[in-house]
Amino acid sequence: MGRETRLFKSEERKNRADVSNFLHQLADKISNGKVVLSQGTEEFTLQFPQQLILEVQVEDEDKGAKGVQHSLEIEIKWFDDEQGGHLELR
Repeated sequence: MGRETRLFKSEERKNRADVSNFLHQLADKISNGKVVLSQGTEEFTLQFPQQLILEVQVEDEDKGAKGVQHSLEIEIKWFDDEQGGHLELR
């Protein structure tokens, strides 16, 4: 397997309406093909190809005295070479 490098990370508490608003904005930006993430002075730009891999996962994790932590993970993946389109025979 290849080496993984973290390029940007953010984690913060938000209310349900704020999370929903963020996801709506993110969806609009993905649809347009470009997302700019910024936090403080840090900024990271993503360019999305037409074809993406969407992975959705739901997990429960026992956190002991804190109880069970539930998570919904949405992961969007792509490869650099996918921007060239589909293979064709001519």
